[in-house]
Amino acid sequence: MNSTQRLALIVGLVLILASSSISATGVDSRAYTCAGLHELVAEKRFVFINYPSFMEFVVANGSYCTSGEVIQLRSVPTSDNTECLVSRCRNHSYSN
Repeated sequence: MNSTQRLALIVGLVLILASSSISATGVDSRAYTCAGLHELVAEKRFVFINYPSFMEFVVANGSYCTSGEVIQLRSVPTSDNTECLVSRCRNHSYSN
């Protein structure tokens, strides 16, 4: 393996580790624009928002919800919008 191939392998591994850590540790919604957060969720399909008053998974669509759950919109702050709407799964009888 030459040095170019080795570098490409290392960069690939770093990117894989970085993308998996986004889902595992969560993201601070304030680090993204509203559109950027929506793009991240669409790309990853579900993302944990690690924001003190939220601390939940947001999902790309209802197929990530379980039986008995529905999509509910909730706002989170982003760098450009204090009330960026995101989708989360909630039990249909849960009011909040």
